[in-house]
Amino acid sequence: MSPPRRALIAVTSAHAPLYPEGKETGLFITEALHPYNVFRQAGFEVDFVSETGSYHPDWLSQQKEWLHGDDLLVWEDHNSEFRSKLDHILKPADVNYDNYGIFFASAGHASLIDYPDAKGLQAIASKMYTDGSIISAVCHGGAIFPGIIDLSTGKSIIAGKVVTGFTTQGEEEEGVLDTIISWKRPTIEKSAAAAGATYVSPPDPWAAFAHTDGRIVTGANPASAHVTAEEAVKVFDKL
Repeated sequence: MSPPRRALIAVTSAHAPLYPEGKETGLFITEALHPYNVFRQAGFEVDFVSETGSYHPDWLSQQKEWLHGDDLLVWEDHNSEFRSKLDHILKPADVNYDNYGIFFASAGHASLIDYPDAKGLQAIASKMYTDGSIISAVCHGGAIFPGIIDLSTGKSIIAGKVVTGFTTQGEEEEGVLDTIISWKRPTIEKSAAAAGATYVSPPDPWAAFAHTDGRIVTGANPASAHVTAEEAVKVFDKL
């Protein structure tokens, strides 16, 4: 019996100063919007969930180099399906994991703060993985993986897997590595290694790049959100 054609997009609840003048990181908007669009176009129902049932948009992700055209119109329209669902985001207690065939961890640097301890989100993804669903993450979304346990092994679901995610080089180029260290959080490369995974880099930190290993699908950066979701759908359709 194949999993339901529904996708659950996880969103960070965290926010913290990261950019000049104390502007904050939070949900990187297109890392939720682009997968949402892919899943809807592929005939999936889609819901959003965060650990606390709240979210805060990332400042950089709202700037015109990252959010423009139709994406900007959808974001600014509180009656759009995407924005309405995001503004009525679920909490883990509201979610029946049996209803979904894809779990997708969207991101933003804030994911590094709350995803490692997001027990509710991790439990949903762990149960979904056990039931045969696809588990996917883009950019900093991979911060959730060490806590998603394969119930058959007691280890992270990425132990022994090959994954990608945002590069440490990218953190250095953005000038935010020291801030991440001050949060006492590992980079995606380090958290993947600690979970027993092999990390693979994109051709450059900003190139669109996704990698599939079994039912684990990962993407490297904001530019990869669309292709990562497409790969997740491909794997789902092969089940």
